[in-house]
Amino acid sequence: MFVALEPRRLYRQVADQIRALIDAGELVPGGRLPAERDLAERFRVSRPTVREALIALEVQGLIQIRMGSGVYIAQKSPPRAMAQSTHDVEGPFEILQARCIVESAIAEEAARSPSPEGIALLDEMLVRMEQSVEKPERAIAADLAFHTAIVEMVGNAPLRHVISLLSDRRTSPYFEKLASYFEGPHTWQRAVEEHKAIRDAIAAGDPSSAREAMRRHLTLAQKRFSESFEEELARVD
Repeated sequence: MFVALEPRRLYRQVADQIRALIDAGELVPGGRLPAERDLAERFRVSRPTVREALIALEVQGLIQIRMGSGVYIAQKSPPRAMAQSTHDVEGPFEILQARCIVESAIAEEAARSPSPEGIALLDEMLVRMEQSVEKPERAIAADLAFHTAIVEMVGNAPLRHVISLLSDRRTSPYFEKLASYFEGPHTWQRAVEEHKAIRDAIAAGDPSSAREAMRRHLTLAQKRFSESFEEELARVD
């Protein structure tokens, strides 16, 4: 029924196989999918890869993730156009990995010549984040503005464009769906503290510390997404 995938393959291949089984009628509407750990074993991929596949399928309307119950095939198939429109979108973990690589280098460069104006803008965004820990939309806006302010300090137009593209993905349906399972005041408060460490390293003109502070922040962000989703699904495993 399930075919093992090569380790190099991404979540899309897992989602494609599950989608194919639904289309073929092997997975019927209302039926429950195996537990996350079982799917990971059958496909021979990591559990985070399975999570991304499940999020993709839920965004497409093909499955329903019911906390405390399980993952079920949707009773009604979504329009084909909807499934196709989200098929080639990068997954949240891919985006966070890309941001970690790129933004760590940007933070390092920003710390080489921090400007008072740039630091003042970072401070302003930190205040906004602290005031918005219980208001996700405002917190996300301040978060993105903080990261944008760092690349502005470098003053490189191509890098500004790259960060803009990656930031846009933060408000994609995939991210929004995953965030609905894990984000809350406690996670935003942790993010604020991590942002403060980045700000302090840049303000101190310490490139190495700025790079590591950014890398730590985005690595922990990915870990929060992964562990929180796993914890939720563990209730039904």
